[in-house]
Amino acid sequence: MSSPTIHPAAVPSDQLLAECDTRRLRRSGPGGQHRNKVETAVVLTHRPTGVMAEANERRSQAENRSVAIGRLRVNLALEVRSARGDDAPPSPLWQSRCPAGRLSVSRSHDDFPTLLAEALDVLAAVEADAARAADRLRCSSSQLVKLLKQEPRALALVNRWRGQRDLHPLK
Repeated sequence: MSSPTIHPAAVPSDQLLAECDTRRLRRSGPGGQHRNKVETAVVLTHRPTGVMAEANERRSQAENRSVAIGRLRVNLALEVRSARGDDAPPSPLWQSRCPAGRLSVSRSHDDFPTLLAEALDVLAAVEADAARAADRLRCSSSQLVKLLKQEPRALALVNRWRGQRDLHPLK
């Protein structure tokens, strides 16, 4: 059995940045008299996938880069699917975050995009069947839906998949 590939949302920040084109732009926002004079906005484009993220609400370019990396990870989780074997167990990260079937992660935590990507990969593999996905991930359906609700675009994506299969939307 070959080792699973790492989802782009899960790679270390320095490696992810190495795979990205970075643009620095002037944008409106905080900064007082420095507004539109300094290139503090950051736009990241992940070269292998074309997925983009931008941040411009901070005064510092470094802070905006950090925010953009977080947004890029979530966008990668939403847009990139990794194939999973039918018998693939949940990742060690998932297992550590979901002891006894109760998933524990905040939307703002660095692990969130990786867990979201894994959940979406499993949901894609089981044709958006939340009960089957939850069974594979060793959590309850309600815990899985709770994770999806933390990122409304993820819930909307899964509901689109479900609509294509004439399944009722998750709420």
